[in-house]
Amino acid sequence: MKLTIKQTKLFEHLNYVIRGISNKNLIPILNCIKFELTNDGLYLTSTDNEISIKTFIDKKDIESIDRLGEIVVSGRYIYEIIRKLPNEIINIEEVVDSKISIYTENSSFNLNCNNIGDFPNIMIDDSKNPFGVKQRIFKNIINQTAFATSTQESRPVLTGINFKIEHDTLECTATDSYRLAKAKIKINTDLPEIINVIIPTKNLLELIRLFNDDEDYINIHVFNNKVIFKFGSIVFISKLINGSYPDTSKLIPTTFEVTMKVNHNEFFGTIDRASLLTNEADKNTIKLDNKGNEITISSNIPEIGNVEEKMIVSKDNDQDIRIAFSSKYMLDALKAFDCEDVELLFNGEVSPIIVKNPNTDNLIQLILPIRTY
Repeated sequence: MKLTIKQTKLFEHLNYVIRGISNKNLIPILNCIKFELTNDGLYLTSTDNEISIKTFIDKKDIESIDRLGEIVVSGRYIYEIIRKLPNEIINIEEVVDSKISIYTENSSFNLNCNNIGDFPNIMIDDSKNPFGVKQRIFKNIINQTAFATSTQESRPVLTGINFKIEHDTLECTATDSYRLAKAKIKINTDLPEIINVIIPTKNLLELIRLFNDDEDYINIHVFNNKVIFKFGSIVFISKLINGSYPDTSKLIPTTFEVTMKVNHNEFFGTIDRASLLTNEADKNTIKLDNKGNEITISSNIPEIGNVEEKMIVSKDNDQDIRIAFSSKYMLDALKAFDCEDVELLFNGEVSPIIVKNPNTDNLIQLILPIRTY
């Protein structure tokens, strides 16, 4: 294999595939990047067996292709070498004794290559019913839900986001058993069959970091054991989490005793200030006490002090509410909204709090209360 390429172009694509390498992996071949030079261009591939990333540099973006071939080389080392070389033309050449030479006019590096046969075979297929979503919309729905997933490996299904597609609607749900986030978007296809899978949240967060054109579509292919995302010159493959996601539809009430409308920014600021005098040991607990159209938000750390904040709200009836909840969970929920006002829906002090946009049900946040009263 031998080629000449601009440093900026190669480093751009190494930036994509380096995300498919795990520092914690004890299997040496999974710390490598595969280079495959063809008449069409250069393919770069990485995998840690949980995700796989493949990217393509077209021949028109390569200065010269002198000899086709494949090599597998340490990902971290070649990444750092290319990163630190100046912005100029780089030569990459496979030489004898399973080595690769990387050189410019003033610099020269030699790296040992790994056995090409040891690198996993990455299967990239097309599903029967792929669908597409704009990158901007897909990134938004992940950010609106990912924070609510569990970090506890004791319940693996809760460490992922449940993707459920019926016809042309994608519903994403995440929960850690103490809170829940559910968001809906439209896709570009009316699918003939229901899709219901769980995708690891950490993989989805890695995926959206690769997006670079908000208006471009990401095409999604779902299989029994994996999901493939294709966009631009990148293919991203993630394993699925085995198991059945809990039925969360029954957790969200359909009727409420009290509906409050609050200014989003004002309420966020109030909760944020009240959270200053909370601690993790007490689950970041704050209290909401409502009388008429005024709410009082309070918190205290006995050995430090207390805080009390008041604000005016609008309500649908005269019933008052007293409830306690995690300030951290409420702040996370509020960050998911991009609207002037939000609705807070209550069914007493021991039932879940629902947070939503007054104008749409496309995004719902649920927070369990904390019993203190």
